[in-house]
Amino acid sequence: MNITLSADEKLIARSRKYAKEHNTTINNLVREFLQRIGGDQDKYDNAEEFFKLAKKMGGRSEESFIFNRDELHERFDFE
Repeated sequence: MNITLSADEKLIARSRKYAKEHNTTINNLVREFLQRIGGDQDKYDNAEEFFKLAKKMGGRSEESFIFNRDELHERFDFE
């Protein structure tokens, strides 16, 4: 089945850039998202996936790091 989505041009451009940086496509990202929210996985499968991703991709911040919401928005250019 095919679906058609519409979105802001800037959002699509940023999404394409993200997909390219992660060696995938917008289509695959949307498919994975839909699978996560509407798929057959249960909460234990989701927890296991989260654990694996956190172990693989988790990082540590310096002790002096302080979360700053304004810097986060500047860093990721949420417009």
